[in-house]
Amino acid sequence: MLFMRTVFWEDNQLKMIDQRILPGRFEVVSYTDHKSVAEAIRDMVVRGAPAIGAATAFGLALAGYESKAESGRELLDDLQVASNTLKAARPTAVNLAWALDRILKKISSLQSPSADFIRQSILDEAQHIADEDVEINKRMAEHGAALIDDGDTIIHHCNTGALATVDWGTALGVIRTAHEQGKKIHVLVDETRPRLQGARLTAWELEQYGIPYEIIPDNTAGYFLKAGKAQKCFVGSDRTAANGDVANKIGTYMLALAAHDNGVPFYPVVPTSTIDLSLAHGDLIPIEERDPEEVLGLEFHGERVAPIEAEARNIAFDVTPNRLVTGIVTENGVVSPPFEVNLRKAVLGI
Repeated sequence: MLFMRTVFWEDNQLKMIDQRILPGRFEVVSYTDHKSVAEAIRDMVVRGAPAIGAATAFGLALAGYESKAESGRELLDDLQVASNTLKAARPTAVNLAWALDRILKKISSLQSPSADFIRQSILDEAQHIADEDVEINKRMAEHGAALIDDGDTIIHHCNTGALATVDWGTALGVIRTAHEQGKKIHVLVDETRPRLQGARLTAWELEQYGIPYEIIPDNTAGYFLKAGKAQKCFVGSDRTAANGDVANKIGTYMLALAAHDNGVPFYPVVPTSTIDLSLAHGDLIPIEERDPEEVLGLEFHGERVAPIEAEARNIAFDVTPNRLVTGIVTENGVVSPPFEVNLRKAVLGI
C-alpha cells in the first residue's frame, strides 16, 4: 500500500517519488535547488497538476534558501527570477503558476520583512499548499464516489491517483473512495500513450489498493463503451477554462466523444485551483508539445518501432469541449451545466 506523499519536505530538501521508473523500481529523489526542480518537472519525475503545484511551491522555498540576499527587497527580486524559471517548466498545468503566484502575493504583502522571515514564510505556505491538496482531494473523492454505483465498470485515462497529487488523488481518488465504501467496481485502464501513465502508474496504484482492473489499449475504449461494458468515465484535468472546457492528457477528447456518443457519463475531477477563470474557453489554454523521441523511441521486442528517418508530433494534452462533459467534480461539489455560471460559483464560493 502506498502510504507516503508523492511530494514532501524533509531535512531541508524537497523529496519526490521518481515516477519515471515505476512500476519497476520505487525510489525517492531529493532536490536542493530550484533549477533542478524545474528540470524534474520537465522530465516528469513528478507529474499531475496538483503534484506539480506543490513541487513548484517547495522549489520556490529552495530558491529562497539558495539566494545570498541579505535584505527582503533583494530576496524578492531573486525569487521573481526563480519563479520565472519554474513557470517555464510545463505550461499547460495551471497549478504550477497558481502556486507560485499565491506565494509571491503573500510575501509581497508582508510589511518590511527580513530575508529570513520571507524564507520561512515561503516554506510555511508551500507546506500549507501540500496539506491543503490532500484535504481537497478527499473532499472531491466523497462527492465523486456518490456518482458511482455498485457494480460499475469505469474507464480511466492517464494517472490521477496519489502519484498525480500530494496524496489520495483526483479521479482515481474518487474510484479509491468508492472501493473503500464497499462498492464492487472494476476499472478499465487506458494505457495512455506515449508515456504509458495508465499502464505504468494507474495500474500500479490499483494494485496497491486491491481494486480490480484491466489495462486496455487507448483505441479500444470506444469498443467497451459501445458494447455497454462501461458505465462511467472519470478523468483528471491540468487546466479547466471558465466555460468548462477541460485540458487533460492527450486522448481524453477521443474518450469523451465516444462516451457522449454512447450516453455514458463523463466526469472530470478538478480541484478549484485547476479552474482558470481568466480563460473564457479551452482554445486559450496553452498546449505543451513534448520531445518527438517519446513517440519515436518506443520499442517492440527490443527493436525500435519507427523507421530511423521517421518524424513525429507529440502533443501532450487535448481540450475536451464542455458539451461532452456530464459534470465536473470539485471539492465544493459536483458542478453541472451551465458551466459558465456554475464553475464561477464553485471557485468563488458564491
